[in-house]
Amino acid sequence: MARSRRYPSFVLSCAFAAFLGVAVDAHAESLDRVLERLDRLETEARQLREEIDALKAKRARALRERASPANSGAESAAAPLVRMSSNLSYDVLDPTTRIHSKQRLILERRRDGTLAPDSLHVHGAVTAIANYQTSNRNDKFGYLMRHPTATNQVGDTVSEATIHSVQFGFTGTLGDWLTGHAVMLFDPEQSFGDGTNTHIDRNQLQVRRAYVLFGDLDRSPYYASLGKMAVPFGLTDTVNPFSASTVWHVFGGLANGVTLGYVNKGLGLSVMGIQGGAQFRAANTPVEGTAVPGRLNNFAADANYRFGLGSAGTLLFGGSYQHGTAYCQGFPIVHFGACEDNNPAFDVYGRLVYGDLTIKGEFARTTKAWPGTFNPGMPQFAASKVTSFDIGAKYRHRTGAGPVDVSVEFSRMVAGPDGAPWERQDQFVAGAAWFTRPSAKLFAEYIHTEGYSPLNFISGGSVRDERGEVVPDQTHSDSSARSDVFVVGVNVAF
Repeated sequence: MARSRRYPSFVLSCAFAAFLGVAVDAHAESLDRVLERLDRLETEARQLREEIDALKAKRARALRERASPANSGAESAAAPLVRMSSNLSYDVLDPTTRIHSKQRLILERRRDGTLAPDSLHVHGAVTAIANYQTSNRNDKFGYLMRHPTATNQVGDTVSEATIHSVQFGFTGTLGDWLTGHAVMLFDPEQSFGDGTNTHIDRNQLQVRRAYVLFGDLDRSPYYASLGKMAVPFGLTDTVNPFSASTVWHVFGGLANGVTLGYVNKGLGLSVMGIQGGAQFRAANTPVEGTAVPGRLNNFAADANYRFGLGSAGTLLFGGSYQHGTAYCQGFPIVHFGACEDNNPAFDVYGRLVYGDLTIKGEFARTTKAWPGTFNPGMPQFAASKVTSFDIGAKYRHRTGAGPVDVSVEFSRMVAGPDGAPWERQDQFVAGAAWFTRPSAKLFAEYIHTEGYSPLNFISGGSVRDERGEVVPDQTHSDSSARSDVFVVGVNVAF
């Protein structure tokens, strides 16, 4: 009886063990299948990531090569060699923004595919204006968007309807690294030619900028340009729709030379070796005691950093140094004359873009006094350093008919001590601009200036006696001069 009772227990134990073994084997087999499936999913995910990366690379190449002559058939026919983009033309030719960083702008447009390899983009822009000006001194108007000379401004009231400037240029890309860029300018209002605005010498077409640019921001943060270009000194941009800041008029340089640049995330660096002698604008170092540009002995350097503020905007800070400015001549001061020594300058600037609001400021000064601002016929006025600064703000109001910008800016130049006739010249501008399209701007400005201080013969020397000798105790500068300007105009790029 005892054996019979133990037998069912033994049978049940064997049955349970057998069931447990089968369950373990089934679980092990199921786990193997799960692991195998996970391996297969991991392989498929890796292949998918590789396909996505390949598609991204293919898209990037397509953006860069969509106009390349290497493309064949219909694709080549759809990508003409010569192109026109009004938006690109506006950005490249705009004289109010990115004045000293057009090279970087071009490289950015190459990177985003706007400028494809082996293509030629043609640019053009026309600015037409009408204005009315008054002054409290005959023949003395401090408005800097036309040369302040009695040749073109007579009496105490001036009005005009005219072409202020015409620009024509091209940007040609050769492969991935090489770009040629040139801009021609017609500007009788600000030309250095003789005579009235209708004189042939003032109505010449000049090559304003021309250089060869080396760089590919997709592959390297470094770039270089060789030729005639803006000197990388300061910001010198303006929030005004038309009138340039006084800082640009005083320190905005244009010269032959070579520029080396670096751009990485928010950091921008540029150094330019500038041809010596008197350059086209705001640069001069003596070469064997002359103004002959026979030596590469001048330079400028700029460093800036752009902080991101998320989706709200950006904050830019920068500083510059230039070894030889134009403020080095002795008395009497004549444009492009020789200097005995160089006169360096420094510049600091900042710009905040927060949503539709832009605020900017800039300060620049020479490190030495301008020798020619001492007039021996007026010894009570000592030679002075040259200082210029501005502060401005712009707000963009977005409408269904196109954005409207409203702006105000104050800028000043100081070139003499307190009480000197050439002490300072101030400019206040209130402006509005309506962009009927991104490349077409209708604008209006009210400008008030205080002081009349033309840089040429600023401290005297333009007045001569009957024998042709300089009368040193007289100057055409007048710190009490006041002028008011109302200007409307249109700027279109194509």
